[in-house]
Amino acid sequence: MAVYYIAEAVDIPPGSHKVVEVSGRSIGVYNIKGEFYAIHNYCPHEGAPLCRGDVCGTTLDSGVYEFIYGRDQEIVRCPWHGWEFDIKTGKSLFNDKTRTRSYTTQVDEGKVGVVIG
Repeated sequence: MAVYYIAEAVDIPPGSHKVVEVSGRSIGVYNIKGEFYAIHNYCPHEGAPLCRGDVCGTTLDSGVYEFIYGRDQEIVRCPWHGWEFDIKTGKSLFNDKTRTRSYTTQVDEGKVGVVIG
């Protein structure tokens, strides 16, 4: 496994993300409340650049006529057809078998790295 350092941590502040090319792959690196996560910039539905989509939250399990919003900044919505994915895991919100690839990240001496391999 190789670590590819893609940016200084301060260059990706909380609530933002950066799309980078790493080892021939387009990857979105997200800072969610101070923690870094990386996903493949590819929607498995029809190949949209997933990381161009809105970052949002979703409604949580709740009672009848009750809507509880949560997981703010943890969901990315495909810009083409609205499919939603968990940035932390790459899993879709609608189907356990559909996902985009997620990558391990690490921060060393203030630099954000993506682990490939």
